Amino acid sequence: QVQLVESGGGLAQVGASLRLSCVASRTIDNMGWYRQTPEKQRELVARITLNGSTDYADSVKGRFTISRDNAKNTIYLQMNNLEVDDTAVYYCHSQYQWVAYWGRGTQVTVSS
Repeated sequence: QVQLVESGGGLAQVGASLRLSCVASRTIDNMGWYRQTPEKQRELVARITLNGSTDYADSVKGRFTISRDNAKNTIYLQMNNLEVDDTAVYYCHSQYQWVAYWGRGTQVTVSS
């Protein structure tokens, strides 16, 4: 079993920044962030491996940065230059022993 707890969402204006955090209950290799709106399926935002390799959705490249603190079993998503289209519920994701785990999600709302 893996528990994931997100924090850091909220309301921001266009161009502002927010940072999300996700604490895992154990050390996991691949972790990442997904987001979902009522109009769209859940989509990958960014992911990171234990050794720091990263992957980003094209829509966030150059604006978002994923990082991790392995000592704290925590990943972060630094979101800069936010856009209205970034509005979504953001979910922390991990896969451990072939089972996918999700956090409860944190709402990010970007207003113009």
